[in-house]
Amino acid sequence: MTTALPGAVRSYHVTSGAGIDGLTLRVGAPRRPGPGEVAVAVHAVSLSFRELLVLRGRYVLPVRPDVVPVSDGAGEVVAVGPGVRRVRPGDRVTAALFPLWRDGPLRPQWLPQLGGSLDGLLTELAVLPEQALVPVPGHLSYAEAATLPCAAVTAWNALTGDGTGVRPGQTVVTTGSGGVSLFAIQLAKVLGATVVATTGRPDRARRLRDLGADEVVDSAAVPAWHTAVRELTGGRGADRVVHTAGPLEESARCLAVSGHLALVGSLGSASGRSAEGSTEGSTEGSTGGWAPLDPGLLFGVAGTLRAVAVGSHAQFTELAEVVAAHRLRPVIARTFPFEAAREALRHYETAAPFGKVVIAVR
Repeated sequence: MTTALPGAVRSYHVTSGAGIDGLTLRVGAPRRPGPGEVAVAVHAVSLSFRELLVLRGRYVLPVRPDVVPVSDGAGEVVAVGPGVRRVRPGDRVTAALFPLWRDGPLRPQWLPQLGGSLDGLLTELAVLPEQALVPVPGHLSYAEAATLPCAAVTAWNALTGDGTGVRPGQTVVTTGSGGVSLFAIQLAKVLGATVVATTGRPDRARRLRDLGADEVVDSAAVPAWHTAVRELTGGRGADRVVHTAGPLEESARCLAVSGHLALVGSLGSASGRSAEGSTEGSTEGSTGGWAPLDPGLLFGVAGTLRAVAVGSHAQFTELAEVVAAHRLRPVIARTFPFEAAREALRHYETAAPFGKVVIAVR
């Protein structure tokens, strides 16, 4: 089924390595969806650190030349191609970063990603595979829904993707105040955990508590912050750490016996961001800045270290259901108009925002 499409569509394009100044806005004819495809009028997108890596030419996965960037967005279905059954015009949807990854462990053939090897969502009209789409939770705006695909799914995977997941009464540690960490606090509380948040920005402690953190450790004042986690847990340590910022060794040192360390990323000097920057996805650590980790720290507590690669469509669907059931709301730091996409990226790059930076497309 198809409906009237706009006569012209504005889209941003960039070639990996061209930087923010290489982002160009063009006007072109819309493409009608083919078999199994859906045309989505994009209402909002949100920025993640992977977008900066693409612009810097440092993203670990392939990026095709002249790609439409940005993986995270939400919009309204306006047309569907032959064979589409799950959605219809008028539906509010978002999309999984890896459209081909349905469920189970990530496989090489499922690595094509939006805003990288596939066109992304920094456009007025995106044509996406039906299988990539996830319904928007009913209580969320388009801007709020646009924050889910990378940061929220990564946090959910970090908390549940090992097969056992966080159980009520366990202790979860989050590091920094980037997008993944903020979602991890909210989701860990939903799962019944006690949350200890670490931050090098003491001015953010109250906001972390308001979001659900039971305790906040100032990692700037206490660089060996694993000692504070031990004290807060009566010497037991954390059942799970969602590591997005700071020294990986500290995260490993605060693990309880059989604890789980979910490695999302680690921002250091090589990334050009402070430890409080917004780590959003699975490959931030590829920018460099890794310090060696003594395997004995894990062996001594029979701990598990797992790298988190955002998540599958099944994990995204589960996450969306949890967000809807508990009426969770993402934290949005600032919204920019579509025409100010470059300014939005510069703000995201330099301001270390508390919450997501959103671009309103329409």
